[in-house]
Amino acid sequence: MATGARRAYPDANIVTIPLADGGEGTVDAWLRACGGRLVTHRVAGPLAAPMDAVYGILGDNETAIVETAAASGLTLVPPAQRNPLNTTTYGTGQLIRHAIESGVCRLVIGLGGSATNDGGTGVLQALGVRFIDVDGNEVPAPITGGMVETIASIDLTTAVKLPDDDGVEIILASDVMNPLTGPTGASAVFGPQKGATPEIVTRLDNALGHLASIIKRDMGRDILSVPGGGAAGGLGAALMAFFGSTARSGIDLILDAAHFDEAAADADYVITGEGSVDSQTLSGKAVAGVVKRCKTIGNASVIAIGGIVDVEIISELKEAGVTAVEAASPTGMAVDEAMARAAELVEAAVERALVATKP
Repeated sequence: MATGARRAYPDANIVTIPLADGGEGTVDAWLRACGGRLVTHRVAGPLAAPMDAVYGILGDNETAIVETAAASGLTLVPPAQRNPLNTTTYGTGQLIRHAIESGVCRLVIGLGGSATNDGGTGVLQALGVRFIDVDGNEVPAPITGGMVETIASIDLTTAVKLPDDDGVEIILASDVMNPLTGPTGASAVFGPQKGATPEIVTRLDNALGHLASIIKRDMGRDILSVPGGGAAGGLGAALMAFFGSTARSGIDLILDAAHFDEAAADADYVITGEGSVDSQTLSGKAVAGVVKRCKTIGNASVIAIGGIVDVEIISELKEAGVTAVEAASPTGMAVDEAMARAAELVEAAVERALVATKP
């Protein structure tokens, strides 16, 4: 983006601020903003195969940043193997546990980009929660989305310390406000992009409803309709129920950490974007967060760059405060080619947009 901006305005003062909204790139963006280090840990991937995943510890040595996408992400599952009945968040739980055992007292967990729909049971299992089936046997680890329906009861006796017991504070960074179940729930809305057929969506939705009823019965906590509970295939609801987690806008958290308001206050242009600018763009994602901030702190023209752009959303974006929307990839270009040529395409898109909006 900076290279493209330089072509349009050779003498411009350009400030670059990497951003993310709780999905991929959240750890990197936060470390760029605050300093710190990456920690590598061996975990179970979304299909349970061993893999190395990273999380970040900030310079204060008290705060860890964990991405669900790092250990349980959709990009880690080959397209032909995507099926949320078979995926688990167990590896994300292993990252969280490793961070807790390293001595941090605050965790921020990015919930974007998951391949999972296990109601967060994989994370909880890695954190010491035991799930018992109808025969009194422990559900084996790592639990997957297709195994949630077998849970009959919950055993917390070996779970890690909770915040109520002076444990670790857990903050959820997410752009999702969907509930756990129903037509706008985790399975119905996000299941298909993770490989779920209509039949699998129904099965998963029923399983999450079943899990919610057990949590309410055994713990007295109702997670069925909590806003944001459907994030990461129900991981949001699980962490809220078991660990008293609070949910925050992922993009707002990172904008604050990066001191965005100060940097953008006197800007003429603010250029942002995402892979696909579409109907979900204004639902708390990075572009929406940037536009909202810019409306309150200055008079910058906001330009949104999308790998692809749904033209039907452009008028709504402009009503929200976006000055211009530009697609990086030409119509008809294959996604694989566009991704391979991302740098040059984004550079050219930024230049086009700036030239077109020059006074």
